[in-house]
Amino acid sequence: MILGGLLLAIGLTGTLARVERWIGEPVIRGVQLAVGLILLQTGVDLAIGDPFLAAVGVAIAALAALAGHRTASALAVAVAGVAIAVVAVGVPAPQWPGAPPTPSPSGLAAAVTRSTADGVVAQLAMTIGNAALATSLLFADLFDAEVTPDELSASMGATNLLAVPLGGIPMCHGCDGVAGKHAFGARTGGANVVLGVGYLLAVPFATPGLLGAFPVAMLGALLAIVAVSLARNALDSENVALSVAIGLVALATNLGVAFLLGIVAHLAWERVGDTGDD
Repeated sequence: MILGGLLLAIGLTGTLARVERWIGEPVIRGVQLAVGLILLQTGVDLAIGDPFLAAVGVAIAALAALAGHRTASALAVAVAGVAIAVVAVGVPAPQWPGAPPTPSPSGLAAAVTRSTADGVVAQLAMTIGNAALATSLLFADLFDAEVTPDELSASMGATNLLAVPLGGIPMCHGCDGVAGKHAFGARTGGANVVLGVGYLLAVPFATPGLLGAFPVAMLGALLAIVAVSLARNALDSENVALSVAIGLVALATNLGVAFLLGIVAHLAWERVGDTGDD
């Protein structure tokens, strides 16, 4: 809730439009690369858990692409994974989830602690870097669309303020999600509508047993595809060395730290360049 309020305020006041020029394009590209590297690491970790099933996932995606259905490769892998899970545990009986808990004002007040504040600060840096700035730049790269960081920040803030009191999970945009949807065929906002309808239809059957039996190693291949797609755009940087350094720092520490250090490095780089010109 706190983060949602901050994001909404940042977006509505146009804060990111004023500070974006100080952050620099290489830093934003570095955030994109960092997310790609983290996805690649996650994909490899999943694949190592069951190399055979990971290879099956790669084979299914490759066959779909060779058959001229590259955009359906992710769906093909997901369907195969569900089939394997059903064979393992059987067809689940439909179960309708109960109403989510509604937080009370007293409960929200009790949740505001020093740890909460520390978490908000850390998460805010990552959210601004990945979900607003990097996502805005990727929209321009992939869709030639002008979606400003402030618009993304305001939409995230409003969504969280509306969803969390109703029991929803906090959410954010992300350049990884945009890259993933684009890599597998999404070209309009209708893709999110189709995906949302699919989630709703799957809810009665998404039991813990079925989800636990899903072969996540097969998804490792898909994450690798998304990671490569994202990294390819990230390396189209005005300062490749700085962008790569930010990506590596994020992999070694975390995205928020890498983002902040990247801003400092970019400003120092610009200052040195200005001094040299003089």
